[in-house]
Amino acid sequence: MAKTNTRVTGRLLTVAEAAERLNTSQRYPRRLIEERRITFVRIGRHVRIPESALDEFIATGVVEPLRLDMGRVA
Repeated sequence: MAKTNTRVTGRLLTVAEAAERLNTSQRYPRRLIEERRITFVRIGRHVRIPESALDEFIATGVVEPLRLDMGRVA
């Protein structure tokens, strides 16, 4: 497996801190890690989630509201 040189910046969050920030149980961030749907860092047997990766994950889930044009009739 080829390793990429990804630079992790910012604070590293524990699974518990990530779960608190997502307002979920610890099971959800653990599932994200297991399914490799979020960037994470292994430090020995510990797993940490970069705060920037969590911000990016949240941002990709943002759905903007539809703007209705009130002057146009369909």
